Amino acid sequence: MKNVLIINGHQPYPFAEGRLNGTFVDRARGHLEAGGYEVELTKVADGWDVETELGRHRWAHTVLMQFPINWMSTPWVLKQYMDEVYTAGMDGQLCKGDGRHGPGEDHLYGLGGSLRGTRYMFSLTFNAPADSFENPEAPFFEGRSVDDLLWPMHLNMKFFGMEQMPTFSSHDVMKNPSIESDFVRFQDHLSAHFPARAQWSAS
Repeated sequence: MKNVLIINGHQPYPFAEGRLNGTFVDRARGHLEAGGYEVELTKVADGWDVETELGRHRWAHTVLMQFPINWMSTPWVLKQYMDEVYTAGMDGQLCKGDGRHGPGEDHLYGLGGSLRGTRYMFSLTFNAPADSFENPEAPFFEGRSVDDLLWPMHLNMKFFGMEQMPTFSSHDVMKNPSIESDFVRFQDHLSAHFPARAQWSAS
């Protein structure tokens, strides 16, 4: 878990330049480097080289994706990144096709991932308030969780054999922000799941 790839998936707009997501990225990088981790950073809004990104995914023990939720999904530039990089990785670098290699293997669909043992974490920013999730009295999400909303993204990672870590989410960031307390929660989240070098196991 010592190599961490951070992907900043924010798509800049005049009304949302990316400072908040950038600050989360900076804080994550600072925590990780102070703890003895090796960190690579991809900011998708600046563009990318497909082969470099494939190499970074193979190098990483953990992939941390930081992005805002735009229209209940990822920003379009992050989706483009995934379309280009992840499709290129289906040659065996990230997965070996779709997991099926002969007749009678339909049940193996999605299980051809090459990144078994690699973990991933999503860190998200929402305009939606926290109380709109996992709340039977909030009709829009119908009691669903943040991870329910991100289920397609989780499946993308599972397609490569990656293991899920707990998701972090910051809510109501436009209308009723509580940024300083979010930063405290984020630090606690990082400390819990990315311990410093002195706490690493011998493995």
